[in-house]
Amino acid sequence: MSKKFDVAIVGATGAVGETILSILEQRNFPINNLYPLASANSAGKKVLCQGKSWTVQDLDKFDFSKVQVGMFSAGGSISEKYAPIAAEAGCVVIDNTAHFRRDKDIPLVVPEVNAHAIAGYTKRNIISNPNCSTIQMLVALKPIYDAVGIERINVATYQAVSGSGKEAITELTTQTAKLLNGQDIDIDVYPKQIAFNVIPHIDVFQENGYTKEEMKMVWETQKIFEDESILVNPTAVRVPVLYGHSEAINIETKKKITAKEATEILMSANGVTVIDRRENGGYATPFAEATNKDDTFVSRIREDISYDKGLNMWVVSDNIRKGAALNTIQIAEILIQEYL
Repeated sequence: MSKKFDVAIVGATGAVGETILSILEQRNFPINNLYPLASANSAGKKVLCQGKSWTVQDLDKFDFSKVQVGMFSAGGSISEKYAPIAAEAGCVVIDNTAHFRRDKDIPLVVPEVNAHAIAGYTKRNIISNPNCSTIQMLVALKPIYDAVGIERINVATYQAVSGSGKEAITELTTQTAKLLNGQDIDIDVYPKQIAFNVIPHIDVFQENGYTKEEMKMVWETQKIFEDESILVNPTAVRVPVLYGHSEAINIETKKKITAKEATEILMSANGVTVIDRRENGGYATPFAEATNKDDTFVSRIREDISYDKGLNMWVVSDNIRKGAALNTIQIAEILIQEYL
């Protein structure tokens, strides 16, 4: 492709923004001008991408008519304010926050699952990136859904602290170091100590007893699959892992599928790597396999011994990479190739 594009990255100095910059370089995205944007406090800093140094600019003063694509990863309140401004100026926004995900006229896209939905961007010039936990789950489940249908998904997540941002990473590492040295710790980011602990609570509690993180997986799965009949029963848990989300998934399929059949389907699926040897270490883990990798990894594929049409699997993926930055760039690649 000879055509190049002007690109803005909102939240360029954050964890996801930094990963977006590195992936733009790795995938040789056709950039003409790059505009890293952040708060006034970060303006003037330099970021590197594709062999060039780019100056971070003040988001509040930026003219979005200068760019064709905007990648937003700076939090829901920022997207709420600035994404419509960018869209009105002619910039197609790919938003990585939860703010627009449930809007019926805004596409919610996982490229391996529903790339066709990108065409709907013209309604508001905004495309939404799903929750990181939803992305990896649906990359793994879509091939099974297409083959035999899925009636119900039971999922427990084991989510890394990087999903809460840089402050959470610092909290985990600092708490760990202090505890190992017999020192008192501070608890700021999470409601309880995260080092050497697990917390069954992500996002705010809803009236039905589920948390918003859990309900996101329900709402987003139904929207992306375009199937409101599919049932999703999630439990979201924060674990003391730096990068990479894990999920224990049990599905109830419409037609019986064996573990062997499911494995064969997943081995040929786009964006999936199967690591499933029934031996010590013959499975994927977030740190050893998934970190800094593009694919979603599937292991422990086995038939449910308690239900004839049940199937279990273990799914891990880099939540900052595939769960946010890479998915954003994959959407942008399809957008510029097929629509702009």
